[in-house]
Amino acid sequence: MIEDNIQPLLPQKGLKAKLKSFFSQEFFASGLVHWVFIGSFILNAVNWGLIAFFIRPVDFPIILHYNVYFGVDVIGDWWQIYYLPIIGLVILAANTLLGYLFYQQKERIVAHLLMLATFIVQIAILVAVACLLMINY
Repeated sequence: MIEDNIQPLLPQKGLKAKLKSFFSQEFFASGLVHWVFIGSFILNAVNWGLIAFFIRPVDFPIILHYNVYFGVDVIGDWWQIYYLPIIGLVILAANTLLGYLFYQQKERIVAHLLMLATFIVQIAILVAVACLLMINY
């Protein structure tokens, strides 16, 4: 009975508790940051889903980059197309962390610009993935 009363007073040390604590900061309470982060995450998930749905493991190389002036200039293995959403996820994480740090230093405009840049990068990666899927199929 006494242990039940003590448990809420002890700090939570799990990953879930740390993530909940991180995302409950004032930075994520900002409407712009909140919705841009969610939108960027959804666009990144769409990138992963499109690639997983359309690209299948094959033995022959696929087109990884197309240039209007030179045509196909990069070909590679099927799994290398996953570099695009990985880069998007890294940019999302890095810009969110940098935005959080700038927000703590009272640089609100820089933090918001970083988050908006993240959203624009996710849109650009979505366009690139869509173009690669059209070229390959």
